[in-house]
Amino acid sequence: MYIHILGSSAGGGFPQWNCNCANCHGLRQGTIQATRRTQSSIAISGDGVDWLLINASPDLLSQLAAFSALQPAQNVRDTAIRAVLLIDSQIDHTTGLLMLREGCPLPVYCTEMVHQDLSSGFPLFTLLRHWNGGLQYHTIALDQKPFTIKEINGITLTAFPLRSKAPPYSPHREQPHPGDNIGLLIQDIHTGKSAFYAPGLGEIEAHLPPIMAQTDCLLVDGTFWSEDEMQQVGVSDKPARALGHLPQSGADGMIAFLNTLTKPRKILIHINNTNPILNENSPERAELTQQGIEVAFDGMAIEL
Repeated sequence: MYIHILGSSAGGGFPQWNCNCANCHGLRQGTIQATRRTQSSIAISGDGVDWLLINASPDLLSQLAAFSALQPAQNVRDTAIRAVLLIDSQIDHTTGLLMLREGCPLPVYCTEMVHQDLSSGFPLFTLLRHWNGGLQYHTIALDQKPFTIKEINGITLTAFPLRSKAPPYSPHREQPHPGDNIGLLIQDIHTGKSAFYAPGLGEIEAHLPPIMAQTDCLLVDGTFWSEDEMQQVGVSDKPARALGHLPQSGADGMIAFLNTLTKPRKILIHINNTNPILNENSPERAELTQQGIEVAFDGMAIEL
């Protein structure tokens, strides 16, 4: 199984276009050791030929240009993207669907809640009907049973509902439903290897530790370092958990939980531009290295 990190940043990318926090300003001025990142998305394949795009970020065109395997150039019009899977209906995970309009009809797998949001508050399914029939909707069930995607060989997926808040444009923004956000267990049928992908993880719910402990690789929420990070920087009055993300630091943070796991490779993804771990010379980055926790970067390739 092949996993390719197309984008490793949270919404807005790094540097964020209108942000002058220490990280964004430092990267632009060359005063910190850091790497540019686009908004979160990955691609997976069982054979290295046919690929499933998981989330479609606003930066999708530059991500496709940076990963030649997704453009095999065997035909006049061509792509190795056989289907798209959406873990939620957030704007930074779905806007890239508009960039794929020339490739419609396109199979898209998502939960019923995500489909409702993308047919109403942010009506991508409705808009894209005008391009060769648009997006072909396939429902992801929340029964926590493995399923396959017919366009992708050798891989099974299992969706796990995660507590979350729907986007501001969702009709049920203030009434969260199961399926607003999911984590994905991705398994290679032939090798038995697996990965768990959850870029938006607000808490470690009771059903998650047994799953995460047995996987070979974790790609999990690395958005914020501290609960009050956005408040410290002065860009928001909301704490990390209120924004749907478990901070890395603290007695009940992501690092403390990951340290209870011995089997998986541990990788943080979906990193906000304010997070000090983006500065490769920061004490926070050094702490992650000491704990054996990696930080995802655009173009990172994982083979299981």
